[in-house]
Amino acid sequence: MLNLSSLFYSSVEEQTLLRNLDLNDEERIFIAEAKSAVRRCLRDNLMKVLREHGYDGAAVHPRFFTQGSWAYKTLNAPAQAPQQADVDDGAYLPLSFVSQEEKPSVASGIFFEAAEKALEQLVKARRWKLVTDKPTCIRIEIAKFAHVDIPLYAIPDDEFETLQKAMEQYGYPIFDSALGQAERDVWTALPRDHVLLAHRERNWVKSDPRPVKTWFLEEVDRHGEQYRRSVRYIKGFRDWQWKSGGPSSILLMAASAPVFEARERRDDLALLDVVEKMPAVLRDGVRNPVDPNESLTDRLGRAAVEEAAKKLERLESFLRAALHGSNAAQACSWLVNQFGDRFPDEPHRVKVTSVAATVLTAPACAVASPLVGRRQAG
Repeated sequence: MLNLSSLFYSSVEEQTLLRNLDLNDEERIFIAEAKSAVRRCLRDNLMKVLREHGYDGAAVHPRFFTQGSWAYKTLNAPAQAPQQADVDDGAYLPLSFVSQEEKPSVASGIFFEAAEKALEQLVKARRWKLVTDKPTCIRIEIAKFAHVDIPLYAIPDDEFETLQKAMEQYGYPIFDSALGQAERDVWTALPRDHVLLAHRERNWVKSDPRPVKTWFLEEVDRHGEQYRRSVRYIKGFRDWQWKSGGPSSILLMAASAPVFEARERRDDLALLDVVEKMPAVLRDGVRNPVDPNESLTDRLGRAAVEEAAKKLERLESFLRAALHGSNAAQACSWLVNQFGDRFPDEPHRVKVTSVAATVLTAPACAVASPLVGRRQAG
């Protein structure tokens, strides 16, 4: 058998699939700076534009919360055009402009229009592209390889104050600083049904991004970092197999979490185990892990689910053949076929291992204790 694990992940090797999935340092710095510029622009200009729209309530001071793959640490660089790295940065406002009936007194359309107007000069100066047809966010294409999505949220004033005090108790006097420094934020003080998301077609909807983040980080705690890496491998596979579209990241996360089992120092075997089981999971149907009323597979559609299942079955057959073969060059070639040229074609790094050694990496199974009769010393 072959051991391909160092081609997936290694703390010492330069070329690995995981490293090749990363944005480079220059790209990450570029995205982070662009995100900060968008935040500053909205802080400085949103209130002015709202006043121009006739809003005469208390001053609005937006806060921000990065969510999605950037926050989960599962963000991959795009595999091919027209794919882009997707950074979600939610803008939250205290409900200074929301009535006490829990319905915004500023319509979502005005909110979108004001935020887009506030960003107009920045977008023009940076030669970015403002996309205004996404129903739940403002999208700014900041480069060919990346965009920033800005969903707009409203939070009741009293709950916003509770949040600020909670942050201060954790030693962060500045709200945004707390969100930036703490991977596990302390937003538990805010009732979920009080987070309202601006929607271009449905005005305002109850929507909270925190439960998905909490769920995923708990899965990483339960399974270990190998699970997070496996999610990134599967997402990288998707981005190579589908130029656009394909199963969503949340669907891949929700389908893989229940069937993942860690394999010590063997990312190749851990990935094989999970992709072997995922087709059946997809065909059985996958629900949102934080909303059992939502079917993620129904959202994708039956035909697309079947396509995804078949592609994963093909990945499983290629990966299994590579691991059980004896030709390292052929094994690398097969996996380049599945993951693209981001998979290292370096057969000299492939190791030969025994079946017995491979068995030792298998996850331990719970076994019932044998019945032992009670004995009494006399």
